[in-house]
Amino acid sequence: MQRNKEAAARRTRKYMNVTFENFVKKMKEDHEAEIRACYHTFLSMYGDTLVWMMVVDTAYLLDFLQVYLDKKEGLNTKDVTKDLSHMAILRDVVKVENQIPLFLLRKMLAYIKTGELKNSDDADNMLKTMLKELYRDLTPFVGEELRDHVPIEKCVHLLDFLYHMTVPEAEFYSNINPSTANYHEIDMPDDPTSDLLVQDEKEESLAKSPDVSKVWNVILQVIKKVGVIKKFKLGKPMAVCNKLPLVSLLKPIWESIFGRGQEKPKDENGEPKAPKIEEIKIPSVTDMAKAGIRFKPVEGGISNISFDVKTRMLYLPKVELDGNTKVYLRNLVAHEACVATGPLVMARYTELMNGIIDTEQDAKYLSKRDIVFNYLKSDKEVADLWNGMSKSVKLTKVDYMDTVVANVNKMYDQTWRVKLSKLLKKYVFASWKILTLLAALLMLFLTTVQAFCSVYSCVRVFHQLPEIPAQGVE
Repeated sequence: MQRNKEAAARRTRKYMNVTFENFVKKMKEDHEAEIRACYHTFLSMYGDTLVWMMVVDTAYLLDFLQVYLDKKEGLNTKDVTKDLSHMAILRDVVKVENQIPLFLLRKMLAYIKTGELKNSDDADNMLKTMLKELYRDLTPFVGEELRDHVPIEKCVHLLDFLYHMTVPEAEFYSNINPSTANYHEIDMPDDPTSDLLVQDEKEESLAKSPDVSKVWNVILQVIKKVGVIKKFKLGKPMAVCNKLPLVSLLKPIWESIFGRGQEKPKDENGEPKAPKIEEIKIPSVTDMAKAGIRFKPVEGGISNISFDVKTRMLYLPKVELDGNTKVYLRNLVAHEACVATGPLVMARYTELMNGIIDTEQDAKYLSKRDIVFNYLKSDKEVADLWNGMSKSVKLTKVDYMDTVVANVNKMYDQTWRVKLSKLLKKYVFASWKILTLLAALLMLFLTTVQAFCSVYSCVRVFHQLPEIPAQGVE
């Protein structure tokens, strides 16, 4: 690999109007601190060594990306992007640990184009063309339109550019609903002394008057004392009652009919907390198909995921899975978890696919629906690919994906087959101990009767029973 890097550096040096020594010297004087600032730990090496290493890697990466520029302009008669060696290098290029600052590529390209160490619009456009063709070769989403508005000067490294090409703008995933921005929320806190939000302005002005304020404070104190007494008096007895056998058996039925009466946990901003990985439940593809939910492919990226409640149609983007997909998606998820300040969209998408694809039958079903294009060895590898994603990444809320999951679960739970299955699991299969005990008692009773009849003549005993005369018959 080191020989390939040196050969690529020599090829790149031919297009430069200055020697590598002068270029490295200029980069060390102006950008050594900027290079070190790109890494979270201090790089314990001399400045000359660091800059030389970065320049050689930058030249090698530019030589590697030149293939995509030639492919775009139609200069290559052979598509080398399908070679095994090229694909192996490509998997290393997109890894998080192999990223180098993108501004180094911009500096070197600008120096090649203009002969000066300054940014050039032509150089930025050329680099953007290379990276867009690289993204076209890497992205698993079929029919996705390439975004032209991704600013290359704001991208930290190559993987960061690929992430912004894959995930739309952060505003699309905002958790704020503009339709409710002008309304006041009324929250009833557990502590009566907490501040209450009042929606009506007249009530606010009335509450600010001194007389009403005094009366209100007295009422709050009384309510607070009553709450303490109620908690003290009813806390212990209710805890004891809940442990009674009859109450514990009726409690699940009562809660299923009337609800638990408890709100979902919320974060500091009053929004529902992000679900844990084990809390994200969605039926598998085969289970949804049995429940009448259909699947339809849609071209584009992850922003096109939706669910039509009326037609029971789940729209999923077309995905091509090959040898590079696993490495590409894994590193996108890792990069997102490291630097993203908003929702973890890629992690949530991989978890969604992980939820609906459990077995190779699920992968085969999506392949027949032209949603998954499998270029791997088997359908089992497709299931293993999705099931191994984002297991150690904390998920966040992504509004439109959460809505899709909630609607699918609601539609799935409303089918009679699912309701019957849940009732059997809850009240029959969950009570197997009681049923086993009853069966054992029945067998013991029958055994006792059989033993009794073997000693005594049951027929004689039954014949000695008094006959009941029929009434109304003469």
